[in-house]
Amino acid sequence: MSFDLADPNSPHHSAYITTWYSARHSMEVWRRLGLPKMMGQAMVSIDADFPAQRRTVATAPFSLSRGDRRVLWAGLAALLAVRLLAMFWLPFIDTTEARYAEIARKMVESGDWITPQFAYGVPFWGKPPLHTWLSALGMQAFGVGPFGARVFILACAGAVLGLIHTWVRRNAGADQALLAIVVLASSALFFGASAFVMTDMVMVLGTVLSMVAFHTALTGTGGRVFWRRMFFVGLAIGLLAKGPVATIITLIPLALWLPLAGRWRDLSALRWRSGLVITALLTLPWYIAAEIKTPGFLHYFLIGEHFQRFVVSGWQGDLYGSGHARPKGIIWLYAAAMFLPWTFFAAALLPRIHALRATLAADATGWHSYLALSVAAPLILFSPAANILPAYSLPAMPAAAVLLVSLWAGSRGAPGHWARRAALVSVAGVAGLFVMLTLISHISPQILHLKTERDLVAAARQHDPGMAFTYWGNRSFSAEFYTAGKVVFTTDPGQIDALADNGIRDALVVSENDTAELATLAASKFLPLGRFGRRILFIEEAKK
Repeated sequence: MSFDLADPNSPHHSAYITTWYSARHSMEVWRRLGLPKMMGQAMVSIDADFPAQRRTVATAPFSLSRGDRRVLWAGLAALLAVRLLAMFWLPFIDTTEARYAEIARKMVESGDWITPQFAYGVPFWGKPPLHTWLSALGMQAFGVGPFGARVFILACAGAVLGLIHTWVRRNAGADQALLAIVVLASSALFFGASAFVMTDMVMVLGTVLSMVAFHTALTGTGGRVFWRRMFFVGLAIGLLAKGPVATIITLIPLALWLPLAGRWRDLSALRWRSGLVITALLTLPWYIAAEIKTPGFLHYFLIGEHFQRFVVSGWQGDLYGSGHARPKGIIWLYAAAMFLPWTFFAAALLPRIHALRATLAADATGWHSYLALSVAAPLILFSPAANILPAYSLPAMPAAAVLLVSLWAGSRGAPGHWARRAALVSVAGVAGLFVMLTLISHISPQILHLKTERDLVAAARQHDPGMAFTYWGNRSFSAEFYTAGKVVFTTDPGQIDALADNGIRDALVVSENDTAELATLAASKFLPLGRFGRRILFIEEAKK
């Protein structure tokens, strides 16, 4: 039996009329949003021949115009140019980046590639050495300086973007892939961390590699053996970059997604025995060598850094600083702030909750649930933590970028006029803000009150390249880096008295809060050279 849907007497005539008017309404809405002409033409065609073709109107696939793609690629190029400029011009700032850069510099100087050193002869047990190896290799290749220390961290960020692009292109198309990496690259935390000397970006390379490899090995049609192995390589990268916490972040989405997707049996497809052998071969040699070389490392690292740091508020067992006590659950607020400006785009989807539900309901592959769980994994892990930093939300950012683009595409179709403008302003705003900060830090760093000793050390060495530095007060890692470790920190007035008779020319660096205390002593032996941020520089008269 067949029906002529256009016949008023047909039992399905009312459904036909509803669908026909829906098509006309959709065409008008798309025109107002300023979508590409080809989509409007497609709707005109549907409007014209719908009765004859008797076909159902499907949601238009997400697509970008050629001009959109050019703008997005140009935006990526601009972000890269800004980041490269900042790698040369931004100084190391106390404490985090300067500390890790100085540890890497000591590795190059000492030639000890097993045990990173917190101070000369003092092992650094706080983190595994993969990020230190990368910075040390960069300084060996390009010279001891900010660029060398940062260049391979930037390479890790580029590898993360490449993995995300490849993965999304295979699952959702080239246009969503391009937009996803632009969103990720221009998010506040990812952009800032993309060439920042610390552990997090290197760890994220491992977690993203495992995330992509796991999904591809289970759902892909080719290269499954390769991706199964890459899953365990990703685990090894995480273990060498930050430790077991990276493995936990990787496994949480798997443990939750597999039962939701009804795919527990697929877990065996990863070939766990041979895969764990790969992970062990890549990681255990260093862990064993580190414990043998400096006994006590494993206990401090596994118990202190991975348990007590997170459950003991204001943990006092930290050998290399102090705990960062924060309200529990604040990691979610950190993540929202660190994902800016794209957090606003995520908020703009909330009024379209029905469209979002339809998009999620139509997802039979579990794509969105896998992404959502990958976003939530580090946030869930660190919610009960008592000592956290905003950077701990970085592992959530890659999946968050992909999920945002996918939900936006599914609920809104191709970007409209205002969405294009907002996205362009967002990317330009991130790049422009960082350009401004970079230029100010290079030309007039005192405006930003940066905690760095770069300019102070350079000013003292203009008077004498062999100047010896003595700092009154607490340790400064940037002072250590820029003096190549030739600096003394003291609070003993007797050491200041001894500087006059040591046979070399000295620089005395005093905090502005301590200047009055040392004014008499400094005035009798040193000449004031000026203020550099929070410090006052005094130099000894030239030896005769």
